[in-house]
Parts: sequence; C-alpha cells; structure tokens
Amino acid sequence: MLSPFIRMHDNNSAPHMIQAADFGRLADGRSAQVFTLEHPSGMRIRLTDFGATLVSCEIPAADGKLVDLTLGYDSVEGYAGESNPYFGASVGRFGNRIANGRFILDGKEYTLAENNEPNGVACHLHGGRTGFSHVLWTAEPSADGRSVTFSYLSKDGEEGYPGNLNVRVTYTLTEEAELVWECVATTDAPTVLNIINHCYWNLSGDHGTSITDHELTLHADRYLPTSPGMIPTGELAPVTGTPMDFTKPHIIGDRIDADFEALKFGAGYDHCWVLSEPKPESSALAARLKDPKSGRVLEVSTNQPAVQFYAANWVSEELFQGGNAPGKGGAAYGKRSACCLETENFPDAPNQANFPSPVLRPGDTYRHVLIHRFSQE
Repeated sequence: MLSPFIRMHDNNSAPHMIQAADFGRLADGRSAQVFTLEHPSGMRIRLTDFGATLVSCEIPAADGKLVDLTLGYDSVEGYAGESNPYFGASVGRFGNRIANGRFILDGKEYTLAENNEPNGVACHLHGGRTGFSHVLWTAEPSADGRSVTFSYLSKDGEEGYPGNLNVRVTYTLTEEAELVWECVATTDAPTVLNIINHCYWNLSGDHGTSITDHELTLHADRYLPTSPGMIPTGELAPVTGTPMDFTKPHIIGDRIDADFEALKFGAGYDHCWVLSEPKPESSALAARLKDPKSGRVLEVSTNQPAVQFYAANWVSEELFQGGNAPGKGGAAYGKRSACCLETENFPDAPNQANFPSPVLRPGDTYRHVLIHRFSQE
C-alpha cells in the first residue's frame, strides 16, 4: 500500500523563508548563489542561479535524518567545470541531440556546435558548448517562500540559434511537498527549442551504489531507435518483447546489458520513450522509479510527449579526479550511480518532420512542466 512519503500539513502552514547564500565564484569573478527552500515536513531543496540548477533534493528518512536523492557538487566551481555531466541543470536551447549540428527553419540553414561524439559520430548536444546549463541566470525568490524563478535572455545567434529568447525557469516546493520545475519561453523570431531538466536521481541516498537495483516503470509503449550516433532513425518502435519494455515494473539492471542493438549503441539505457497517453494541456504520469531497499518512490509527470531515460552509462570516477572537482562530500561517482528521467520533445526534432514540432514563433509561448512526487512503500 502506497503511503505519503512526506506528511501533509494544514493549509495555514507555509514553507520557511528562502535562504540565500554564496555558492562560490566563476572564472570571470562573478559570484553564484544557492537558495534553500524548506517544507514543514522537513523536505529541503537547494537551487543555484548557475544553470538554473537543482543542487540537492533532501527528504527525511524514517529516523528523521535528511537523505539527498541527487548527484552534484558542493560549489559552483564543479558545476562550471568541463567534466560536469549536466548535474541538475536546466538544459537548452535544445536539450538532447541534433544531427550534424544543423537544421533548416523556414528555408534557412543554421549551424550549431558539434560538441558530442557518441560512437565517433559528431552531433550537437544540450545547447552547445555554452548552453543554458553553463550561464548565470537572474534569480527571483518568491514572497511566499515557495519558489525561485530564474530568468535568462538568450540573444539572437547565441550558440547558432535564431531569435532573442526570453526564458523563465521556476522551481516550486508545493504544499503537498511536490517539486515542480516549470519552464516558459517567448521569442521575437522563429526558433527551435527543447528545454529540459537534467537531474540525476539515486533514491537510495548512497551515491556510492548503482541504480541498477532500482525498479522502473515507464508509461510508454514505444521508443525511438537510433543510429550508432544516437540520432533517432524516425521510427517509433513498439517496446513489446524487447529490453526497452518498462510498461510494467522492471529492475533496471536485469536487461541493461542485453544483446540488443539499441543498448549496444547507448552502452545501456540512453533513449527516448514516447508516452502512451500524453496530456499537453495538463500533465501525464511519465515514469515511476523505486528503490526496493528503502521503499522510496519517485513519480514523474509532465506535459511533454516523451521522456529520456539515461542510466548514467558515461559517468565514471575519472570525471571527479585528477584536477576535476569532486562530487558532493568529495565523492567520485561511478558508472550508473544515478539515472535521469528527462521529460522532453523528441531528439533531433528540428530535422524530422514526423516528430512533434520544436518550433516556437513570435506571439506563442513555450511551456514545459515537470512534476516530482515522492512517496514510500
């Protein structure tokens, strides 16, 4: 029987005041801040204006001690480093991959950085060499202490994208102890975008362990097969009878190294699943992640059509050693020490007419909602 992980509070109570503190300095001398939101139940989240990033999500264990469910760094220096695998960041303009770093919009070709080479095939990834994940945003804590909004103006031509794009990302800790990430954007010229949250989850709270023992359900009956370069082929393939079938709960590690082409290309799970019943005007349940040992459960809902499940196959201890910033508390996170559940539009959508359109035009508003619910069995 599922019971609330975070106990409810009466409607007259409210989260504590938002605390702001120094989070270190960037190479150009600018300071970053970290903001702490607390819930009366004890739940606590920390956010930084660098990359509009979720630094930590802590929930109380049975003994009352807080357990951090996310991977990351102790200061902005780690987040700004070249080895950062986008821990907790708001990624854009276009999260995920674009083939050959090119797309055509209204008859004009645009060229982007090719900053990723899966299996030796170059592509554009997560907005380029300096995407939204690696810029300093403007922070606006709310008066009621429940949310922080980060805003950023991505200027015309930045990383090769057209149009001046105004972006606002708001993190909210609701009365029901849900963590909501919401992104809203407008443009003054046609552009493409797919802004995503790139949090790494390990529900055990022990980040020295693998998430291959976690149980995952994806509310998706199709996935996007890819080329060796991890670019979708255009096919929406059924998951039935394959290791990609998470329509019923499965332990992640049971099939992650199966003799299956998609898993070979991704060195494990790093693919886009198409939601069976998307709800673009509201939100639909996309994924359910459970740590069997602790009984902790995370449910992810969204208004987007798909979710990228990435099992941190390319995270390795070397990323946190040899001059690179260590992880939280000096940690050197290993392969598959967490997983990402990135709600999104389809990868390479600017180049594939049969995919949901990623085009935003003047007068229209882009809105992406991602809701996290925590419970315990």
